[in-house]
Amino acid sequence: MDRARILVLAAIASLGGTATSLAGPCASQISQLEQQVARLQAAPSPSGAGEPTAPQSVGAQLHHQPTPGAVQHAENKANADADAAIDRARKADAEGNARACTEALDEARRLYGI
Repeated sequence: MDRARILVLAAIASLGGTATSLAGPCASQISQLEQQVARLQAAPSPSGAGEPTAPQSVGAQLHHQPTPGAVQHAENKANADADAAIDRARKADAEGNARACTEALDEARRLYGI
């Protein structure tokens, strides 16, 4: 994950606490997840915790070695999917839809391995 994205997530996480009192039913959970992700990404671990993941491909199951381009594509897709899940959670929260927000947060946690 690039440094700029980490800084943006950290800034969002730090601002999240002030917006919680004005937000919907799961604003504090969104803020907590953003803070967890920012902390994990600030100190990368060998296990990749905090980095979004995607399901294993058929090629990997057949023991094919990925190309650097395939790895980059998978990382980009996982990042986009995780970002989209958090965006869906924010939208559901703004609409007051606790169930949809919780579902989106669960997906984001799964993608981030949290």
